[in-house]
Order: sequence, then C-alpha cells, then structure tokens
Amino acid sequence: MTHSPELQAALDAAEAAARIARSLYQRNLAVRVKEDKSPVTEADVQCELAIREILQSRFPGYGFYGEETGSEGLDAEHLWLVDPIDGTKAFVREYPMFSTQIALMRRGELVLGVSSAPVYGEVAHAQIGRGAFLNGTPLKVSAVDTLEAAALSAGNLKSLARGPKWARYGTIVSRLSRIRGYGDFLHYHLLAAGKIDAVIESDVNILDIAALVVIVREAGGVFTDLDGGSIGLDTTSVLAANPALHRVLLRALS
Repeated sequence: MTHSPELQAALDAAEAAARIARSLYQRNLAVRVKEDKSPVTEADVQCELAIREILQSRFPGYGFYGEETGSEGLDAEHLWLVDPIDGTKAFVREYPMFSTQIALMRRGELVLGVSSAPVYGEVAHAQIGRGAFLNGTPLKVSAVDTLEAAALSAGNLKSLARGPKWARYGTIVSRLSRIRGYGDFLHYHLLAAGKIDAVIESDVNILDIAALVVIVREAGGVFTDLDGGSIGLDTTSVLAANPALHRVLLRALS
C-alpha cells in the first residue's frame, strides 16, 4: 500500500516512538506529576521529542500540539496533534495498555490518524477517504442496531457520574448485551474492527482521541461528543458507534 507523505511521516514517527517506549518499558522510571495531576516519565518526553523531530523536519510549516513539549502554530492551516504515550499510568504500572497517538488536523478537520500500541502489538491508521487499517487489515464497524444486542465499552466516567446524563447512562447499561471498560486506544480499535459496537467516554482530551476519530470514521463509524456535537480541540467527551447504534444511543442519552 502506498501512503501519502503525511501518513508515512506519522507512521515513521510512531515507529520511532515505539522503539523508545519498548526500550524503557518495565525500567522503573521516575514519575513526575504535572499540574493537572497526570503523570509523566522520561519515556513520554523522549517519545514526543522523536515524533516532533520527524514531523517538523518533513513538514516545517505545520503547527504542532504536543502533550509534553508544548505547542506552536495552533492556528496553522495544518496542525499535528500528538500524545506520545496515551496511558502513562499503564506504562508506569507495567501493563501494555498504552499507545502513541498522532493525528493531523487540516483547517479544523481531522484528516489522518495513527494509533500505535507497541507492546500490545497493534498499529491502526487511517486517512480521510482512504479507509482504516489495523496491522494492514481493513477495518469495518459492526451492523448491530439495538442496545439489547450491543457490546459497549465505557471509560473515564467521572464527569458523567456527576452530571445529568448519569441516570440515562444507567438505563442504557441495563439494556445492553455486554458492558466493558477496555479503555484508551483498545476500545476504539475494537469498535473500528466491529468487535464491539459503541464507546462512551467523558473526561477526555483531544490529544487522546484525535487519531482515533479518523480511524473510527474511516471504518464506517460515527464519532461525536456525548451531545452529538462535532469533535474539536475543546472536546471532552465521546459517543462513538456504528451509524445505527449511534442514533439509538444519542436518543437514549438525550
């Protein structure tokens, strides 16, 4: 498969980060807690520096929004969004549920995404209009269209539990065939592959989900916030599903 220069750069950057992450995994690294109470390690910073070097050397005019090394050109026409290790707590506690997330936003629209889980062994990628792939295999969401037949994965539900949608969420859970909390990259990979049918999250950051938005959409899914709104830099919640089930869930949450 021939990739566009932008997608190839993102894949190369993700692979560079994967080599660093694998070399530092299970090394008992020192952990620093940032002002927002989230942890950061040497691996987070080294991975982002490697990603940034590749992306900016190949596309010097593009903006960069990173989790650890700051941002520049947030108002640029082309903006890279990077979370070098999404799931730092998993990385620190030495289980493989962490990933590198790289996305490209063009004129406010997410157009490219790479989601690389180097220890778990999955790399998903997508580019608008070209489909989504997991380890080279095309992805397609399921056709499940009822809650009673659906498998849903939920994550980061703290703010949902404090808000007006919590009771509605409970009603949804009572009707589901299966409820799980796979978390982070994994439930979006499963959704795009048609292995589960929906994901609900709150308390998210755009850097956590930007690449996954493109992957799920290119697999045929719908990806919005919990109110059905579009995804942007300020998005903090997720409702992602196949098209039929997204409509069902949006009605149930409203």
